[in-house]
Amino acid sequence: MIRTYTTPKGRLTPQATDAPDLDAIWIDLVDPTPDEIAQVSDRLGITIPDRADMDEIELSSRLYREKGAAVMTAVITARSDKAITNLAPVSFVLCGRQLVTVRFHDPRPFSTFPDQAYRLETPIKEAEDVLIGLLESIIDRLADLLEAAARDVDTLSRRIFRSAHSTKDPEDFQDVLQRIGAEGNTMSNIRDSLVTLERLAAFLGNVAGERGCNADVRKRIKTLSGDARSLTDHLDFVSQKLTFMLDASLGMINIAQNATIKIFSVVAVIFLPPTLIASIYGMNFVHMPELEWTYGYPMALGAMVAAAILPYLFFKYKGWL
Repeated sequence: MIRTYTTPKGRLTPQATDAPDLDAIWIDLVDPTPDEIAQVSDRLGITIPDRADMDEIELSSRLYREKGAAVMTAVITARSDKAITNLAPVSFVLCGRQLVTVRFHDPRPFSTFPDQAYRLETPIKEAEDVLIGLLESIIDRLADLLEAAARDVDTLSRRIFRSAHSTKDPEDFQDVLQRIGAEGNTMSNIRDSLVTLERLAAFLGNVAGERGCNADVRKRIKTLSGDARSLTDHLDFVSQKLTFMLDASLGMINIAQNATIKIFSVVAVIFLPPTLIASIYGMNFVHMPELEWTYGYPMALGAMVAAAILPYLFFKYKGWL
């Protein structure tokens, strides 16, 4: 699909998708077909990256210049209906007075930024304004995702350490470990996105200087880079906290397992002396004086009971039970 946006009176305005204007200031290729990519490439006179090009991880394949155009690719997060953070590359192409974006998933900023720019009457004069505004929305969205992840980590932390003192309602640590893994995956995706965006901002700063952009544009680009670094620092803190929670959960699992093993060990020790007594008097020797006693059977039973109770009382005294 080809979506285009123009700027009548300086306001970013979407056009009908059935008749895209390839002279628009912003051409948004959403899950494009090879024919649509070829159509835009022929119109602009450059090679628009396809999905295979966008998946390349080499820096030279993600940030480069071609025939005066700047091609920049970053990985951007998107959330599905099941709240699973997906990660996929998005390419930004600055060609003359136009911006071309190529994407095969649907990050939220690509729908919120045009609506917000139109509603707030954000002045759009050049393609750089569209690109920077879109990147600012992406950074804001990553900040929101990181804040939500940090809140989830705090909630999970309280849940873990509150359950550590609960004996009536033991925690399902399997669910805890699954949630820790999910949060770790989310923060890993956010980190990957921030790293690529920080590189893109540095490259875009050089491009802006070459294109003769004004000081305000260069300042906004510098702010983008600083915001990405700040979010990365905060992400490191949350990741360290998540790692601590993982270690704590594994430690609690070991404690719970040790407590179970201790119970079995104590039970085995308690029943070992009665078993020994029963084994002795279960031997079939002819000369066993106790077999002739009138009270031999009650005595054996009493000895087994005493042999079980005494270790139990000793363990209770020591606090091992």
